[in-house]
Parts: sequence; structure tokens; C-alpha cells
Amino acid sequence: MQENVNSNVQEKVLEGHRNGGLVLTLVIIAYLFSFILFLFGVAASGLLAFVSVLWMTFGWILLLGLKVLKPNEALVLTLFGRYVGTIKGDGFFWVNPFCTAFNPAAATRLEQSGDAPGSKRGSASAAVETVTVSSQINGLSKKISLKVMTLSNNRQKVNDVLGNPVEVAVAVMWKVTDTAKAVFEVDNYKEYLSLQCDSAVRNVVKKYPYDVTDNVDTTGDGNSDDGSLRGSTEIVAARIREEIQEKVSDAGLEIVDARITYLAYAPEIAAAMLQRQQAAAVVDARKLIVDGAVGMVELALERLNEKHTVELDEERKAAMVSNLLVVLCGNHDAQPVVNSGSLY
Repeated sequence: MQENVNSNVQEKVLEGHRNGGLVLTLVIIAYLFSFILFLFGVAASGLLAFVSVLWMTFGWILLLGLKVLKPNEALVLTLFGRYVGTIKGDGFFWVNPFCTAFNPAAATRLEQSGDAPGSKRGSASAAVETVTVSSQINGLSKKISLKVMTLSNNRQKVNDVLGNPVEVAVAVMWKVTDTAKAVFEVDNYKEYLSLQCDSAVRNVVKKYPYDVTDNVDTTGDGNSDDGSLRGSTEIVAARIREEIQEKVSDAGLEIVDARITYLAYAPEIAAAMLQRQQAAAVVDARKLIVDGAVGMVELALERLNEKHTVELDEERKAAMVSNLLVVLCGNHDAQPVVNSGSLY
């Protein structure tokens, strides 16, 4: 009967290994002592000479266990394929020289803070660049950064809830919280995060209209609301952060924050949507002008009646109202016409 084995790897932090300086000093002293022993051994004893030569040949292997870490850096160590632990914090460490640092995402460069600058790509997803073989030969650090990093997700074209194509870009602040999960639970935690960001943006944006629209439910409670991409930016960004966090928790990553950095209609409909917004603005402005003009005409008639400045019959009142509305609602300045004759 075969037992079920839990494949989740638990992070194990190695303590008490900040003795790299001591080991380095002892190795140097041992090399000096073996050199002196070799000189005496050649004349006195062949065995001493053999021991000194053996040390000078293989003693350098101990130096392979020296590791230097800066603040907020970590190394995941494996011994012949088995996870032995993680060293964290700043200092000069010495570990088993046969342990190797493992980080499958070391050769992956994202368009984000903390990574080597690479050529920006125009794809919808976050740009991912893999370091060439020559760069690996020159030395590729296997260290895992524990700092908060900012992933700049490139613009994506997504259809909103009404089917209108919009372009959205987000910036995601994230960090590694569990080095063992980040290294062993997913193939490449940087590429995994980038793909989850793209997916979350699409899943959230398609639930909102670009602007406030009637009879649209963005919260899923069955009731229409006034949520929109343009007016509810903070809420949309929070939902994107929550969805990404739900996907990357098993990879040992924490999403600190998410922000929308770019939002606009797609170029193919931007001109038409601009005309629509302009038309709506003109209608709203005209409505405001008409409401104000009617109020001013009513006030003028009331003041004339109160002070008995002039007595107007219904026909003259209608003419006065017509003239005032033309003057107040017109697009151009009115040209006055002076009537030098009698009113009647």
C-alpha cells in the first residue's frame, strides 16, 4: 500500500552559519602551515610532504562553502538534489561546500525594479527576458531578493463589460515571503507572477464598464451600481490585487499593492468615444444654460410686476420672453436693435 506524501516544501532557515570569516582565516593559515610543512617534509619525512601536498590540492574545496549576502537577500541550498535549507540576512556565511544554490528564476528578467535592464517589448504581457548563455558563464547570481519589487505590467487590450476595447496597464508591488515555495512549487516564480497579473487584469476589467453606465452589476450582488473603470480606480485595483494574491499564495509570494498606471479606450474607438463624450458634455451644458435662462426670465418678469415699471400684456410678455431666451441661450453675442418709435 502506497502512502500519500505531501509535496509542499516547508521553508527551513539555517541559523548559526555566519562564520565565513573564521573559516576563510583558518583555510589561509592551513595553507601557510602546509607550505612550511612541505618544506620540512621534503628533507625529513615523505609522509609530511604527502599530507601537505594533499591539503594544498584539495583544501580549496572548503572555500566553495563561503557565501556573502546583503540585507534582504536569501539563498536556497540543495545537497545532491535535496533541499537542506535557506540562509537569510546579511553576513559572511559558510555552509557545506557541496551545497549548491538553486534559483530557476535567476536567468529571468522582468520589466521591474531590482532586475537587470532589458529591452522593452511591446507585447500585452509583462516583458520577460532570459539571460543568454554568455551572461551565465560570466556569473549569474542565484540569490533571491526579499525586497518589495515593482512589476510594471505592459498595456493590455481588454474588452470591458459592454464590449468596448480598452487599454489597461498596472503596476504590482510584490515580494517573496517563502523561498522554498517560490523555488520548488512553481517552475519559474517570476514568469508565473507575470502571467497571473495578465490573467487577473483581464478577469477584473471585463466586469466593469469604462464609464458609469445604467443597469450594470459590477459587484455580483444582482443589483446595478455606478462602478466603472474610470470612476472606481481604487476599487478595481484592489480587486486585481486580491485576485493575483489568491493565485500566487501557493508560490510563496505576497502582493503588497497594485495600481492602475494607464487607462484609455483602444485607438480604434477612441475618436468615436471622444465625440460621444463631447456630445454628452454639450447636452449637459445646454441643459444648464436653459435652466439658468428660464430662471432669469422668471425673475425679470416678477421684478417688473412688483415695481410696476411697465405694464405688459400677454403678447408683449411672450415677445420679451422669446427675446431674452434668444440672448441668454445663443452661442454668439446678441446685436441690439434700438426701437425709436412707439411700443405700440
